[in-house]
Amino acid sequence: MSRLAVPKTYKLYVGGAFVRSESGRYDRHDDRNVPRASRKDVRDAVKAARAAAGPWAARTAYNRGQILYRAAEALESRAADFAVERYEVEGAIDVLVHYAGWTDKLAAVLGGINPVAAPFLSFSLPEPTGVVGVVAPDEPELLGLVAELAPALAAGNTVVAVLSEEAPLAGLDLGEVLGVSDLPGGVVNLLSGRRGELAEALAAHPGVNAVVDASNDAALAETVDRLAAESVTRVRHAPPTPSYEAAVADALSRLEALTELKTAWHPVGA
Repeated sequence: MSRLAVPKTYKLYVGGAFVRSESGRYDRHDDRNVPRASRKDVRDAVKAARAAAGPWAARTAYNRGQILYRAAEALESRAADFAVERYEVEGAIDVLVHYAGWTDKLAAVLGGINPVAAPFLSFSLPEPTGVVGVVAPDEPELLGLVAELAPALAAGNTVVAVLSEEAPLAGLDLGEVLGVSDLPGGVVNLLSGRRGELAEALAAHPGVNAVVDASNDAALAETVDRLAAESVTRVRHAPPTPSYEAAVADALSRLEALTELKTAWHPVGA
């Protein structure tokens, strides 16, 4: 007896849950219905990321590294499920492992004791920027996304990501991997839809502390800069990431761009 096929239903990944767009809109990709997120979905995702930001930053750096490594393990076990080239999946796994190793070393590299000409001990330590908005590239759709997610998470930030408009399925599949890893709900939020609409809402949102634009779209970059300037939101325009090597070659600058230095002074001596 022939059986009825059960096609997969793709959903947004927000607050650790898989949800449909509140608008009810969808687009067609590879004969699949893909939710088209709205500005309201962006606001919901930022709210979830903001709620998760404090607890995520409060975890020890070592624990964040463990969780990123666990995400790499989960992605390794699901590698065959991704309809992208093998080098992309392997590169994404390796990027997660690489940045997992950075979590407990970042303070030693970026922080330190400051020389002062007074009886004080002055030292600086990096802290997470907060909620980071990521505009993912169209290609490579999986590796390019993970290359921006991993440094943001390693630095202790939470993320709202706008997936590739042309090829969002790999990003939505990644949400299913993250959903069964140890990553707390709200730390990563993934939205599919019209990139221009979602990126503008993300850049203009006062609850977003930084935006990483990896779209390589000059017109969109100009719009993001203008909207982010209204709330003095930090913007980083990321170069293309065609390989694992490109994703980790400038690892320190990617991490540093999403941290703030906190300096403390302490009196010493009699």
